[in-house]
Amino acid sequence: MLTLRKSQERGYADHGWLKSYHSFSFAGYHDPAHMGWGNLRVINEDRIDPGKGFGTHGHRDMEIISYVLSGNLAHKDSMGNVKGIPPGDVQRMSAGRGVMHSEFNHAAGQATHFLQIWIEPNVRGIEPGYEQKAIAEADKRGALRLVASPDGAHDSVTMHADARLYAGLFDGSESATLALDPARKGYVFLVRGALTVNGQALAAGDALLLSHESAVTLAQGIDAEVLVFDLAA
Repeated sequence: MLTLRKSQERGYADHGWLKSYHSFSFAGYHDPAHMGWGNLRVINEDRIDPGKGFGTHGHRDMEIISYVLSGNLAHKDSMGNVKGIPPGDVQRMSAGRGVMHSEFNHAAGQATHFLQIWIEPNVRGIEPGYEQKAIAEADKRGALRLVASPDGAHDSVTMHADARLYAGLFDGSESATLALDPARKGYVFLVRGALTVNGQALAAGDALLLSHESAVTLAQGIDAEVLVFDLAA
């Protein structure tokens, strides 16, 4: 079964320095019909103004992935990590039994545009952890590149969650098919461009929720960047 969620159906918050679209209920946006999908709990598409950011705050028992689209995200946490996250990098923070962190845009004159993704862990109360890896654009071109997984396969970041995240770039005749277990759930989020997924046309910000499907097929891309999740039901 395929369910289309259009970009404009997402929640939206304008805090002046931060503009955020919420795919699922988050903070002041609450929609009982969109509390998550499988063990995927949050996809926030955030734009942070120059010189602004999230002050120090805490998380626990959540796998948090940051996927930067433009600009640079400055990260600092209670584990001692002080990092910059540029486009092309994937960052994973395991909140575990508790972690404090901040995120800022220190780039002059440029907004930082990124996705914040939360996936529910399959273990709780663990030691917090951090991992960041650069994913080459060539590896995503016309393909689905595994970028986060439970076992770190194919040089992906390792999550403490029963989920896999793939990223791809598609244009023109480029296409790819990913096999799915029909007992699990799939989720496709189109970051930019246009793309056809299992025959359904998607525009930037659209998502396709999949259940009882044996594959996801991507084709007919127009400058498309896409994330595909293989999730526990």
